[in-house]
Amino acid sequence: MATTRTATGGAALRQKVTDAIKDAVFTELAETGYAGLSMEAVARRAGVGKAALYRRWASKQEMLTELLRQAVEDTLPPVPDTGALHSDLRQYFGTMRGQLAHPVVSTIGTGLIAESRRSDAFGEALRRDVAAPRRAAARAMLRTAIERGELSERLDMELAADLLIAPLGFRVLVMDEDSGEEYLDVLTTTIEAALKAAVR
Repeated sequence: MATTRTATGGAALRQKVTDAIKDAVFTELAETGYAGLSMEAVARRAGVGKAALYRRWASKQEMLTELLRQAVEDTLPPVPDTGALHSDLRQYFGTMRGQLAHPVVSTIGTGLIAESRRSDAFGEALRRDVAAPRRAAARAMLRTAIERGELSERLDMELAADLLIAPLGFRVLVMDEDSGEEYLDVLTTTIEAALKAAVR
């Protein structure tokens, strides 16, 4: 039987340094925003020399996009498959709300979106490494509903993915409004009806 090997020695030390850098990057980003983020400040907060950062990444943007990609990979939840679209949606929105409401995510989210509009390279990285995996998970849930006969085979998948992601994201990240259980219940019913109408 295969066993998971725990990093030891130099590998463990490198991972510890990388974890410290990651924590420092997201803390600095939450406090200063993208414009104020610097390799010097990250190194100081992480308790390492700048060389430790430059051995891993060539620039601030490369560092941030790589750490964002890893964070998305680590937190991408399993695709709900409860046996019914309505309960799949409700579970999906509950998980999504919990992630969006995380203090770091809610603090840095809108700043990263704004920066993606100023920098084509960063915008492309954000779409590829953050948005694309989320949309892929949403489409997987929708395909399951199509296979069960709950949604049309002519479903507009891109519009449907927008419906699953945008309303709650806007409410939590931009409006900072309540998204409690009652709101999620109504959202679930509304989006379910919208998905049934979103046919090509």
